[in-house]
Parts: sequence; C-alpha cells; structure tokens
Amino acid sequence: MATHWTCILVDLDGTIADSAPGITASLSYMFEEMGHPVPSADELRAYVGPPIVDSFRDRAGFTPVEAAQALSIYRRHYMEGNNAHGSDIFPGMPEVLKTLHASGIPLSLATSKPEFPASVILDHANLTQYFRVMAGASIDEIRSAKKDVVAEAITRLKMIGADVSNPVMIGDRNYDIEGAAEHGIPTIYVDWGYGNPGESEGSLAVVSKAEELLPLLLPN
Repeated sequence: MATHWTCILVDLDGTIADSAPGITASLSYMFEEMGHPVPSADELRAYVGPPIVDSFRDRAGFTPVEAAQALSIYRRHYMEGNNAHGSDIFPGMPEVLKTLHASGIPLSLATSKPEFPASVILDHANLTQYFRVMAGASIDEIRSAKKDVVAEAITRLKMIGADVSNPVMIGDRNYDIEGAAEHGIPTIYVDWGYGNPGESEGSLAVVSKAEELLPLLLPN
C-alpha cells in the first residue's frame, strides 16, 4: 500500500526528459569554442544531472572565470540550437504525471536545470499543465544544488497552500536522493535515467518503468 504523500517533487533530466543528447551536444560545442579537447561521450554524459557549474569546476578543472565563460557559451548554444526543444520524454511519464495531477496531489518540478529551459522542455511536451510549482536553478546558478532546489520547491508549495507535511522525491541520480534527504524527504529512484550502478543506494524504492510509480505514489 502506498504511503499517503501530500506532495510530489519530480526531477527533470533523466526522470521526465531524455535531455542528455541536447546537453552533451552543447557541451561539445562549448569545449571546442574554448579550445579544449572534447571529452568522450561517457564523460560528457556525466555532466547531466549535477549542477553544471560544479561539473565545470570538478570535472573540467575550470577556474571561476572559465566556468562563467563556459556557462555562457553552453547556454547560448543550448537555447539557440533548439536542444531544449528536442528532448524526448521517457515512455509513460506523460500518463503518470497526468494521473498524479488528476489525483489532486500537488506536483512540483525540482531540477538543477535553470527554470527557463526546464519550462521550454515541459511546454514543448505539453506537460507544464500538470505542475503546480516549477523550481529549478536560479539564472546565476547560486541556487543549483539539489538540496537548495528542493528547499525552494517546498517553499513555493507552501506559498500556494499545499500540504508539505509528507513529501516524496522522484529522481534518477544520487544527487536527487542526497539533496532530498537533506530535508528528510525520501526518494523513489527511476533506473531509466543517467545514474550509474549503485546510485540508487539510500532510495525508498527503485522502479524500471514509469507505470510502476503509481502504486507507490497513490493511495489504494
């Protein structure tokens, strides 16, 4: 029997949207523009999920000035190249979001992607209608860590009068699990995303198909 969740936070990249191809294409362009060797496909894929400025520092070894330049080049290419529009939606997720919305449980997006490109992806897929709240990284990336995005989502849910006494997170990376856990929120891990083996550790449950979410999220 499902727990009575009062609100649901949902990650975007790797959970709702298969956005990696667009992200990695724009990352490749950025590395070329800055005169750096383009990392392998696997290395580029590791950038999907964590706050991107953190990855520029930790993976690429960029200085703060270089990271700011990289972010500007990446974002311009990502939006102007229509890479946000080209994200496919994982099978079954539109139906799951529609069903959850119809149940009356308020949904919030909780993504480390900035809110504008996140909204472009959801708008293009006609999914924005299912979310009461959209919480993402701030444009300056000061709010980008998952724990900060989760806090913002909870704050915005409170502002619209939602019951936040028993929230649950849905995500595909250990960053989702750890960020939600900072606020005592459990995570249901989806294994169709960009996580590596072992990243589901600490999750409440693991699902392999979108429809497997509903019995865990909706009361019988």
